[in-house]
Amino acid sequence: MPRVKGGPQTRRRHKKILKLASGHRASRHKRFRSANESVLHALSYAYRDRRNRKREMRSLWITRINAAARQHGLSYSKFMHLLQENNVGLDRKMLADLAVREPETFEQIVSSVKPSA
Repeated sequence: MPRVKGGPQTRRRHKKILKLASGHRASRHKRFRSANESVLHALSYAYRDRRNRKREMRSLWITRINAAARQHGLSYSKFMHLLQENNVGLDRKMLADLAVREPETFEQIVSSVKPSA
């Protein structure tokens, strides 16, 4: 049986990979074999890091809330517990944003949930 090379399809596939590899360094954006390896790794890293970004952002929000809550004499865990007890429906993203951009509003939230003792 004769060998079938599949010229046009191969050319399209190679062009697609090389286009994705534009901007990669050295031969990784010129040669198909190294470009293909580079693109496959890049796509897997992008997939992984889209999920990791969510973890990192949540960690950043918690750090910011903790710092702001401690300025008002509460730890992060106690502050979140008080919010839950008082049915305050603000998530960590909103609380962190308030702590950074509007400290007066954050102080009002803390004072509203803090037990008066």
